[in-house]
Amino acid sequence: MNFRLRFPKDRVNEWAARYGDAMDDAVPSSIGPVARQRGHLLREEFLAVTRWKSPRTQPRCAENAPEFIEAVTRVALSTSNEQLCIQVLTLLRGVAWPTASVILHFCATRPYPVLDFRALWSLSCDAEAADYDFMLWEAYVAETRSLATECGVSMRTLDRALWAYSKVRQRVGT
Repeated sequence: MNFRLRFPKDRVNEWAARYGDAMDDAVPSSIGPVARQRGHLLREEFLAVTRWKSPRTQPRCAENAPEFIEAVTRVALSTSNEQLCIQVLTLLRGVAWPTASVILHFCATRPYPVLDFRALWSLSCDAEAADYDFMLWEAYVAETRSLATECGVSMRTLDRALWAYSKVRQRVGT
């Protein structure tokens, strides 16, 4: 998988600043440290984090039993196996690859990007949701971790920059 950042690396902070209201991240950002320390998400936390990514999936997400949410997120947040880490989350109703990535992004101890068509586009990757699989995820994680380190920014800052750049520059559906 070949990724190529569509804007100069020295402009990551500039693009991240264009992301918008930082308060948008308040709920998932406050849940992350608590979930990390506890080792899993509670149902209310799970619903709040998944709502941040996709409000339309909430009816399906709400169908998950609290015990199942706890068990699945406990595995995801404790394993060192990268494939298990992401794919176990897709066992939860309403959780596909992008939403699973959000749970890891805010709650895992290791840095993870948010899997989003905008962020992928900003890295010159036009993968469709149907193309999301572990090979893409593994390459995307490696690329964004490397890029964040190289640019001296957090994964959240990089994620905001990738999203904002696409929001301004990408023409969707035209």
